[in-house]
Amino acid sequence: MKDLYNAETGCCPRFDPGPWDETEHVWQDRKFVKDNVCAFLHIPIGFGKVVVRNMERIVKAGAATENPPICLCDEGSKWKTVLHIETASDVPNGEMTAISGTFLTKVFEGPYKDAGKWYKQMDEFVKSKGKDCKKIYAYYTTCPKCAKTYGENYTVLVAKIG
Repeated sequence: MKDLYNAETGCCPRFDPGPWDETEHVWQDRKFVKDNVCAFLHIPIGFGKVVVRNMERIVKAGAATENPPICLCDEGSKWKTVLHIETASDVPNGEMTAISGTFLTKVFEGPYKDAGKWYKQMDEFVKSKGKDCKKIYAYYTTCPKCAKTYGENYTVLVAKIG
């Protein structure tokens, strides 16, 4: 698959944390293709293959977003991660879903092993705004290889508050 977003690595584009750090977003019927990734104790197995497979389907359908897509992970189970990849339109033979609501986002940087701490910090951040957290998605902004190349491993936690 060709590099849609002109990333210097030929894979994941460099991530700008500014628009995502401690900000509020309102989404109305934002389109995503949904897929499952097997996990072992919250560690996804074959995550990259699932992303590539879905991105190929999205590109083939002409449903790629203008900017790099948001990839949200619902890690509510130790054994499965539900992956949502943003699309511009429906993807034939893809399980489509729409996400709506008000969300607070916060950017974290560091190794994935710190995710447990990040979730606690995100919950505290949401409470500090006088809100209740209904669900938290993880937005992994780059693959591990690109994070190493860029020297930054950003993860955005996206908390649904309304």
